Amino acid sequence: MMNFPSRFAQRLPAIAMLAAAMAISGCQKDAETTSADDTQSTSTEATNSQASTAPVAAETAASTDQQVKSSSLTILALGDSLTEGLGVDKDDNYPAQLEDRLQEMGYANAKVINSGLSGETSTGLVNRLDWVSQTKPDITILTIGANDAIRGIDVATIEANIRTAVKHLQDNGSVVILGGMSIYDNLGSEYVAAFSDIYPRVAKDMNLTLIPFFLEGVGGDRELNQADAIHPTKEGYEIIVNNNILPILEPKLNELEKLQELKTADTDNTATTAQDNTTKNKTNETT
Repeated sequence: MMNFPSRFAQRLPAIAMLAAAMAISGCQKDAETTSADDTQSTSTEATNSQASTAPVAAETAASTDQQVKSSSLTILALGDSLTEGLGVDKDDNYPAQLEDRLQEMGYANAKVINSGLSGETSTGLVNRLDWVSQTKPDITILTIGANDAIRGIDVATIEANIRTAVKHLQDNGSVVILGGMSIYDNLGSEYVAAFSDIYPRVAKDMNLTLIPFFLEGVGGDRELNQADAIHPTKEGYEIIVNNNILPILEPKLNELEKLQELKTADTDNTATTAQDNTTKNKTNETT
């Protein structure tokens, strides 16, 4: 931002000198002319210097959004076969489709790492956290627990493992988005309810963004699932990405953009301050 009072103060010595020269008698006309010329030169230099920084600042501000979207963005898709994309081509699972959508949105260097593993339980996931954390994800989309429920694993164990995974990811600098899960009522309504309650409770306690039901609009729909009625088709994953993930993910991306914009603004302000100080010093030296 331009500091008008500061710039006006820079010009006061030159203005005062010009006034003094005009008050001197005619016999000092040469001195008056020299002083006026010096003042005009200094004022012009300062004005030109400040004017030259304006287009740069404007150009920087205009390109901030593009700079942010051109920055490296790593998203870790962490989970079981629903993440891995069992039964569909590698380009049709949700991590691949999500990466494509992000690049269409302008995130040219977005990378979505597929770390889904068929048959994975929450305990197995905890055991490979050190390995997956080496990817240094900015954001992690965590969906786990379905295989635990199929095996009838105690709900308290599932929840403890999810909390362990979330804390590990957060401690390594990743923003965690938790995908809520639900299961068929073949294990008893009490177990089903207790299992479903894990996700909103963990999200609330650990300050996470929650996808209420990861398979919303897809689960139970025969046309959007494969023959096993569990794993989505390409079209099912497309709905998951567009309707369930992106509306939750985009606000998080905006938060990352704001952080980057603040960093860019700090850099710009530092450069502008340095330029102003240089101009001020040149003005003082000349006058």
